[in-house]
Amino acid sequence: MNGIYWFRKALRLHDNPALSEAVEKCETLFPLFILDPSIRSFVKVGANRWRFLVQSLQDLDRSLREANLRLIVIRGTPKDLMPKLIDKWKINLIAYEMDTEPFAIKRDQEIDQIANKLKVELIKRVSHTLYDPNDILRNSASKSTPFTYQGFLTTLSKMGSLSPPLPVPDFSHLHPIEKYLKNEPCELPTLEELGIKESECGPCLFPGGETEAIKRMEQTLSDHKWVVSFAKPNTSPNSLKPSTTVLSPYLKFGCLSCRRLYFKLKEIESKSSKCTQPPVSLVGQLLWREFFYANAALTPNFDKMVGNPICKQIEWDKNDEHLKAWKEGRTGYPFIDAIMIQLKTEGWIHHLARHAVACFLTRGDLWISWEDGLKVFEEYLLDADWSLNAGNWLWLSASAFFHQYFRVYSPISFGKKTDPNGDFIRKYIPVLRRFPKEHIYEPWKAPKFVQQNCKCLIGVDYPKPIVDHETVRKINLSKMAKAYANNKAESIVEETGDVLMSPKKKKKI
Repeated sequence: MNGIYWFRKALRLHDNPALSEAVEKCETLFPLFILDPSIRSFVKVGANRWRFLVQSLQDLDRSLREANLRLIVIRGTPKDLMPKLIDKWKINLIAYEMDTEPFAIKRDQEIDQIANKLKVELIKRVSHTLYDPNDILRNSASKSTPFTYQGFLTTLSKMGSLSPPLPVPDFSHLHPIEKYLKNEPCELPTLEELGIKESECGPCLFPGGETEAIKRMEQTLSDHKWVVSFAKPNTSPNSLKPSTTVLSPYLKFGCLSCRRLYFKLKEIESKSSKCTQPPVSLVGQLLWREFFYANAALTPNFDKMVGNPICKQIEWDKNDEHLKAWKEGRTGYPFIDAIMIQLKTEGWIHHLARHAVACFLTRGDLWISWEDGLKVFEEYLLDADWSLNAGNWLWLSASAFFHQYFRVYSPISFGKKTDPNGDFIRKYIPVLRRFPKEHIYEPWKAPKFVQQNCKCLIGVDYPKPIVDHETVRKINLSKMAKAYANNKAESIVEETGDVLMSPKKKKKI
């Protein structure tokens, strides 16, 4: 039997159920990655993430070549390419990891229809998440997706234990494929081909690929005491070195199996008499990932406000100047700006740093839509993940899941808790490095002679704050209270049956 294993996410050989089944069934297997040029039309990808993908494909190719295979990269759209490849390679089977993103569902439906029409067997397996979102729905007491983390954990408790991760499959029986690839343009992509200059990328702190993913996991989790005592709220959003695992980019691209990570964590926990628990533990972080994936898979328009049935309908401001200042790290608040500069430069920021800048953009200070922030994160983050990105922005803007909107992150005091000297700010905003710690978070309050001695005049060399936090915080709290009241009133009207409006027709407040 001749088969295609179609890599999209799951850029790994370990614990890849669909790949393992395909290897077992086939005599000849074509490891395929389709570089679809149309993706640029609906996904904004920054230079750092393109580099991570290129590195991941290079690493995957090296691993396959050790098994006398190779990664075949073909340019084009899947629905145009697959019929040709099925015919050319005499394909009887196509295998891939299932994906729950709307674009991916549409793409996969097209390929499934082609395969069924040509009588090609399909192998589709869930392995990007620990659980199938549809299984979570079936096991939920309310027969709907749990919208609270505790309710989600209750549902998971009914679903039984997980199967252990699979090893790398044995490829030794597979026939060589080189003879099929003569005159086939199927080389790995380069940054140049993708329109990216190396100079556009920041420092490569987190190289892509399965090899690096496993290495980072083993190194990070080697300190068992740190693992069992890990509590996310106690980690630092502005440490000079990451205070968390930074495994999220590897999970996003599927370079690391979430199931392998989960079992590794549970193994470490089993050897300790006392461990932190979800939601703050490392296992808890993985389950947050599952929580948002399940909700994203089963909620229409999850990445939008309008048409999203769980999202508060709020009339956010449109202010391109403020949005641009936030995106470029020019708000005049050093803690916020340093985070945004780290994001653009390195492609990763701590989860609590994401909390701070997301709150600042939305309900805290600028009153700009979370959808605008989502697009910036989508561009810059190495771990930009459709489900998690949207879920976290819904949460942090208090549009869904989290409703204590009165809890606002201060762009001044929050960073001081873990970095009172402002070393994080000095690293990412060098123009402020000479300021004494008394003024590093609020340089506009420094006397003129201090600014002159520090060779940085506020309003000239570094911007003045674009808003006054204490003033806008109070205004925005009032707006949120009104928004919640109006959304509650609309819900009551709908539930009583007096008026029935779809989310798209709901009045914005």
